[in-house]
Amino acid sequence: MTDPALRPHRNFYGRTHGKTLRRSQKTYLTEDLEVLRLPGVTFDENPDRHPLDLAARFGGRLVWLEIGFGGGEHLVHMAGLHPEVGLIGCEPFVNGIAMALGKLRAAEGGNVAIHPGDVRDLFDVLPDAALSKVFLNYPDPWPKARHHRRRFVTPEYLLPLARACAPGAELRVATDIPDYVRQTLEEVPPAGFDLIRHSGEPWADWISTRYEQKALREGRVPDYLTFRRCG
Repeated sequence: MTDPALRPHRNFYGRTHGKTLRRSQKTYLTEDLEVLRLPGVTFDENPDRHPLDLAARFGGRLVWLEIGFGGGEHLVHMAGLHPEVGLIGCEPFVNGIAMALGKLRAAEGGNVAIHPGDVRDLFDVLPDAALSKVFLNYPDPWPKARHHRRRFVTPEYLLPLARACAPGAELRVATDIPDYVRQTLEEVPPAGFDLIRHSGEPWADWISTRYEQKALREGRVPDYLTFRRCG
């Protein structure tokens, strides 16, 4: 067994809890999360960091990943549009997880797995070339310059993501922050991705999330970027 002293130290700067949960949301967390949770991701469950058996979980489907699914609107939408794929949703914010679980219960979809935690722990145990599509929708902007290193579009996140992406895998990024666009365009290609689309128009299968609607109400303009994994 791996020495617990080798557990990586990772600072986590985002929120994990917000407003008090409603009774129904507590029920979703109690009754549904363990069923949908992707086992073998945490260090306690998988101290030797063996790769996950995604074929066993998803029946051999292609696997997509949404990083930071918020309230789950986009995750549930994509799961319904594409029952032929398996979707992993990663989100550390408990309130968002509860909202997504409620939507998934109503949708009765069977092709979603949840990791309620840090995506870096998931990257540790994803097999090489396991992902065929990845979504990063309205990530935390960390607007202060001294915090830009906390953004997802940095090598700490992008390099393990690239390892887990199959050649030709698609990475979609949606953001309303111009400086996030700048950093995305600077950092993502060197990690092993080619830019194939940068537009103010969303993808044909896009669903506008509550975060996007808030941005639009406040006068911010979304950008939609598509990258393809090299190789």
